[in-house]
Parts: sequence; C-alpha cells; structure tokens
Amino acid sequence: MTLQQQYDDAMFAFSSGDYDQCIAGLKAILAADPAHFDAQLSLGMAYCRKGDFAAAVAEGHKAEQLRPKEQLVHTNLSLFYLKLGDKVKAEHHGLQARIASWREDAAKPATPTAGDPELQMAKPKPPAVKPPERFPEQPWKKKG
Repeated sequence: MTLQQQYDDAMFAFSSGDYDQCIAGLKAILAADPAHFDAQLSLGMAYCRKGDFAAAVAEGHKAEQLRPKEQLVHTNLSLFYLKLGDKVKAEHHGLQARIASWREDAAKPATPTAGDPELQMAKPKPPAVKPPERFPEQPWKKKG
C-alpha cells in the first residue's frame, strides 16, 4: 500500500469519526516519511477532534517546523490554543495565518496568464465606426 493510499484510508477514518484509527494511520505514515506534511497537519487536527488539545498543539508545531509560513498550520495552531484557553498564543497564530495569506495573495499574478503574452486569450477587435453618410436633420439650425 502506498503512502497516498494509507493517507486516504486515514482521512476516511477521520471523516467517519474514528479518530483513533486515523491517528494510528497517520503515525504509520510519519514513521515511514517524517516529512509528510499533510499527514503531520492532519494528525494535529485528529487529536483536536478527539479532544486532546495538548497533543494537537505539539503535532501542530511539528507541522510548523516543516512549513513555517503555511497559512493552514497557523490557523490550526490558533484553534488548538483557543481550545486550550491560551488567548494570547491563539491570537499570535491567527495573525501569522493572516500574514501568510497576504504572502500568498502577493505571490499570485493578477491573472493566471498575466506574465506570458502568448498565453493570453485573443480579444476581439472592436467594430469599426462608420460615419453616417449624411448628418441627421438638425431642426434648431435655420435653413438658409
């Protein structure tokens, strides 16, 4: 079974509410690949759903070591600290999550193809404006 299949099984257990099975599956993944970010992040959330907030914080900080500027890491840590009753640390990680979202927004181009003119969609040419053959009657002008 591949790590992805193990991860899928663990996430199925999570979605079914079987947090113990989920935690066991995620720990097996992390034993095989300690740098598996998704498994590390999910492990913290599984502990949170189980009600073990201290373990959730510990696993959240391990995910933070893997990707310190990841928005979801700080969002989760903010939630975990809030559940523990540590408002100061919850607010700190909430702010870090907000800063991470700004980084992501700044890194994205305004449009997906903004940097490469060859990838931009062809735009239709505006229709040519033809002057009228004769100007309409202008009743306010006196006829001479």
